[in-house]
Amino acid sequence: MEIKTFENIDRIYIDQSAVESSVAQRVYALFPVDKIEVVSQKPLSQLEGRMSSEDFNKSKRNLYITEYKGEFFKRCPGAKPGLTCCNYFVLNLGLQCNMNCSYCYLQSYINTPVMTIYSNLEKALSELKSIANENPEKYFRVGTGETVDSLSLDEITLYSRRLIEFFKDLPKWKLEFKTKSSKVDQFLDVPHAHNVICSWSVNPQNVIDSEEHNTASLEQRLTAAEKCLSKGFTIAFHVDPMIWHPDWKLNYSNLVQSITKKFSPQDLIYITVGALRFQPEQRHIMRERFSSQNMVNTAEMFQSKDGKMRYDQNLRTEMFEYIQSEFKKRNSSYRVSLCMEVPETWSMTMASSPSQIPELKDLFVGGR
Repeated sequence: MEIKTFENIDRIYIDQSAVESSVAQRVYALFPVDKIEVVSQKPLSQLEGRMSSEDFNKSKRNLYITEYKGEFFKRCPGAKPGLTCCNYFVLNLGLQCNMNCSYCYLQSYINTPVMTIYSNLEKALSELKSIANENPEKYFRVGTGETVDSLSLDEITLYSRRLIEFFKDLPKWKLEFKTKSSKVDQFLDVPHAHNVICSWSVNPQNVIDSEEHNTASLEQRLTAAEKCLSKGFTIAFHVDPMIWHPDWKLNYSNLVQSITKKFSPQDLIYITVGALRFQPEQRHIMRERFSSQNMVNTAEMFQSKDGKMRYDQNLRTEMFEYIQSEFKKRNSSYRVSLCMEVPETWSMTMASSPSQIPELKDLFVGGR
């Protein structure tokens, strides 16, 4: 079951610079005052750099609201040598989330005892406006789910509402909310320009139960997608990460069946597929925080050209070909592509580079 956002936050720290922000004012309206503390510096900083497994778990229950001093708008991490990347940019509005997935890359990327929400949304929107003015003919795909789940804390921030309104003035751009939650009711009434993609990372329910703790169930995610579709939002799914386990074929076939029963190819702008991957240093963290018998810790992994640990190339190809065939045998019009993969896998699995596949080329660098 998906946890309730408010009940599972123990402490909220508001930096002095953010006290007057809209998100801070909303916190005061939603939470008991004894849960809130105004601070002049980052809280619990003595734990940074040496957090135990227990400390990391506790970090999911501490929330810090502060201004962000850097640039909000960046190129997707997939845009690097050795990977085939789609034409994607990220807008980082926070760091860390209240979900607890065993494979989360943030475990090796951050080591902070608090979840963070950036309070200066208007600065982020100002950045976007400047880029739009400088590139009036350029097409951008912008996602908000790189360093924080796009919607799991959105009942607190309501940033989705402001972003949807803002993107009405950027009809050439696309905004994507990527989530493992079912929290969509807070923005369904907002008028939009049909350039907002609501997408869900999905896995079979047995994988969710084992590896995606404190997230929405598969059925809750699909129901949330139906709600968004009924309001005219564009829908997408990310079967990512695919995780090998003894019954993986049966369970991923059932996942495809659950999706295709509810959504036709015309309902989905795309379906992306990726396999489990992580930095080498993350393995010991996953073993410490989760059982050594978890799915993510039992399969043999190898270091790939981009430095990440991945399944053997042949196994990845088998998994990708299988999931693609499961969609295509139900309807050949489903648009399926790979995510965060090396070019060799594209050539083995898709038989062509994405720029040469008509239904995918617009999603990838150089496609537009």
